Amino acid sequence: MSSKLHLPADDSVFLLLTHSNLSTFSSDIRVSKQVRSPPPPHESESMMTHVISRLQTSVESLKEKLWRKTGTSVAFMRLQLRDDTGAMIADLDHDDATLASYSPYDGYCLHIIDLDPSSVTSGGWLEDTSLVEKYTISDEAYNKLDTNFRKFKEKMAFKNPTSSDDKQQSDKHMEELCANIKVGDRCEVEPGAKRGTVKFVGRAEALGRGFWVGVQYDEPLGKHDGMVKGIRFFECPQGHGAIVRPDKVKVGDYPERDPFEEEEI
Repeated sequence: MSSKLHLPADDSVFLLLTHSNLSTFSSDIRVSKQVRSPPPPHESESMMTHVISRLQTSVESLKEKLWRKTGTSVAFMRLQLRDDTGAMIADLDHDDATLASYSPYDGYCLHIIDLDPSSVTSGGWLEDTSLVEKYTISDEAYNKLDTNFRKFKEKMAFKNPTSSDDKQQSDKHMEELCANIKVGDRCEVEPGAKRGTVKFVGRAEALGRGFWVGVQYDEPLGKHDGMVKGIRFFECPQGHGAIVRPDKVKVGDYPERDPFEEEEI
C-alpha cells in the first residue's frame, strides 16, 4: 500500500540551478505540479514531503527563494529556462507569471543571471581566493613582534629537530655560554641566587639537546645527587645536585654563605 507521505513521481518536476557569476555553483529544486492541500489530521506538517516550490508559484516568489540560495538580489535577478542541452527555452521576464506558464520539463535548468555590478557574487572572488587582497608585513616588522610563527617554529625545531641542520644547530644550543664556565668554578644560579660549585659542563641528551651545567649547591636546594634518569653526570650529596641551562649560571667570586650570619638591618 503506497504511503500518503510521498507525492507520486509524476507529480513533481526536477530542475537544475546554475549561476552566471558562480561557475562552481550547482544546485537543484523540485517543484510540485499540484497545489498542496493541508495534511490530514493524523499527519503533521513536518511529515509531508518537502518541496521548495510549486508550478503555480509566481516568478517573483521563486526569485525570493533563489535569493536565499544564491545571495543574488531579487531586483537584479534575471531567470532563464534552459533545456537539458543548455539551449535557452525562455526568459522568465514576467514576475507575476507562474512557473507553469513556461512549461518546464523534468531535467530542465533554471539559469540565474546576476545583473548587479556590485553583487557579492561578482568578480569571482567567492571562488578564486587569489583575487582576495592579502595582508602583508615586512620582515623587519614581523621580526619585531613579541611572538610570531617564525619564532615558534624555531623553538619547536629546537625541541623536536627534524633535519640534520636543525639537529646540528640544537646540539650546539648555548655552547657559547659555556666558554667561561668550567668544572670547579664557584657560581650562583638563578632563580633564587643559589650558590654552589660547577661539577659538570657539557651535553646531556637525556635532558634535551644542547649544553647543560651541573651544579652542587652549598645547601640542600637541589633535586638529586648528580644522577638523572639513570645517568651519572657527577657526584654530590643527595639533594644538593642540579643540572640547569648555562644562561641560569653566573661564575665568579661567590663564597659559601654563612648560614648563621645575621642579615643587615
